[in-house]
Amino acid sequence: MENIMGIGVGVILLNDEGKVLLLLRNNDEKLADSNMHYEGQYTLPAGKIKFGETIEQAAKRKAKAETNLDVNIEDINVVCMLNDHNEYAHYLTVGTIAKNYSGIIDLGKTQEHVDYLFADMNNLPKNTCESSKKIIDRYINNTFYIRGE
Repeated sequence: MENIMGIGVGVILLNDEGKVLLLLRNNDEKLADSNMHYEGQYTLPAGKIKFGETIEQAAKRKAKAETNLDVNIEDINVVCMLNDHNEYAHYLTVGTIAKNYSGIIDLGKTQEHVDYLFADMNNLPKNTCESSKKIIDRYINNTFYIRGE
């Protein structure tokens, strides 16, 4: 494992009922393609920010790549920042919300995600990954960052 901190983005997408879109990662470690090893867990659309990309560009790209939904950069807002780490990886993760989106959800052919659901933000599935839970919690509680996390 390379001991370099990465930079990632997670995207909150809410439906008309205020429920959050969660994607179920494949149980297979290789297909789930998660440096944090979130296989078999629900996650927000999320991923690494590429060199030269803005936070908003990355959020737009990840929403499209993982859900087929279109988001306008002007509709993306940063809601929090996490010192996101476990035994496998360490990221500075930027939580975002896209207030509007369009399109029809399609998880694509990569098999990275095998299902999706819209969940009540106060009653997430038990197998929701910690990073996504924290981003959603920070959004609900309007907390940008927690020192010492």
